[in-house]
Amino acid sequence: MELLEGRDVPLGRYSVVRRTLPNKVRRTVGAWCFLDHFGPEEVTGKPGMRVPPHPHIGLQTVTWLFDGEIRHRDSLGSDVLIRPGELNIMTSGRGIAHSEDSPTEKPPLLHGVQLWVALPDGARWQEPRFEHLEDLPVAEAAGVRMTVAVGSLGGVTSPAAVHSELVGAEVRLDAGTPAEIAVDQTYEHGVVVTDGGARVEGVDVPPGSLLHLPEGRSSLRLASEGGARLFLVGGVPLDEDLVMWWNFVARSHEEIVEARDEWQAGSSRFGVVPGGQEPLPAPALPTTRLLPRPRARAS
Repeated sequence: MELLEGRDVPLGRYSVVRRTLPNKVRRTVGAWCFLDHFGPEEVTGKPGMRVPPHPHIGLQTVTWLFDGEIRHRDSLGSDVLIRPGELNIMTSGRGIAHSEDSPTEKPPLLHGVQLWVALPDGARWQEPRFEHLEDLPVAEAAGVRMTVAVGSLGGVTSPAAVHSELVGAEVRLDAGTPAEIAVDQTYEHGVVVTDGGARVEGVDVPPGSLLHLPEGRSSLRLASEGGARLFLVGGVPLDEDLVMWWNFVARSHEEIVEARDEWQAGSSRFGVVPGGQEPLPAPALPTTRLLPRPRARAS
């Protein structure tokens, strides 16, 4: 097991997130290649989240809220307000653009996670699509309640469309009641604590850190003295080396350069996000060639 510390990263002009994937040690958990935990933040009288239109290729975005509301708009014409317990899953495929903003009239707190799933090579050139799912399955056992956003857990399965073997779920632990949940032993898993304090397989996991557990486990033992909330991710280890830069997941330097050039040129590849916001310009490319990276750094 590896306990990986998150790092603070600015998001837009007004927000800071704690990023646990990619990490200098581990870049993916299954096909999950990006995990930001934001909040809880008091946003009364503040702008809240303000992320202008920006592009994606080669991935799915997964947005999950614990508190607050976010308005999602994309170049397919989607315009959706996401609330706690609901799922936004956007498949970029060959290219899409979207914006994410707190509405003008909003709840006082903003708290959630934003994740990316790397699309496998056979699925990454598909046409983009967007799903908003309000009715997600819930599984309960002694001391634990699980809302399954992606994949299967606790005998229930999310209707969200994915392209590799994955699981993603919000897990709530009761105070003082140890729990054990069955998991797929072909998966590796990652656990982020978002509220309270928790022990996972005997390891104390502080908020803002990710505990990585390799494949081979058929269950996870969880406990919390005062109650806790976690987000669990997992999947079959990804055997494809990725090139990740800015908002793009690709397989070569040339693919990144092409996507950046097309975004900067206003290409129809990414479309137009309604709302009249100025699109986010791409940063300058590094002076060295971008190289594919494996899922974990060699020890």
